[in-house]
Amino acid sequence: MADRRSLVEGLKQTPAVDPEIERQFVFRNKTQKPAEPKEQAPAKPARALARTPLSTRIRADLSAALKRASLERELNGIEPYFIGDILDEVLEPWLRNNGYIT
Repeated sequence: MADRRSLVEGLKQTPAVDPEIERQFVFRNKTQKPAEPKEQAPAKPARALARTPLSTRIRADLSAALKRASLERELNGIEPYFIGDILDEVLEPWLRNNGYIT
């Protein structure tokens, strides 16, 4: 059986590898595409406010439905899909209609 050695000792004895062979292994011989400038995503509205944590309990069925809606919207690329953003869209009109925000 081989003698045990520390990880540091094993790393010290690593032979030098040709950088080209290393690159081929890592990238699986994929051809490198020239970097294309990405289109700028439309900026979010300027009204983005700081977020603060909120902890509360809600019914289990509402929690499950909210989580499912969030995941399905994310998979389908529909915004908003973050739970906090969905809650913002629901709570803001209610607070406005009841006179808590103007």
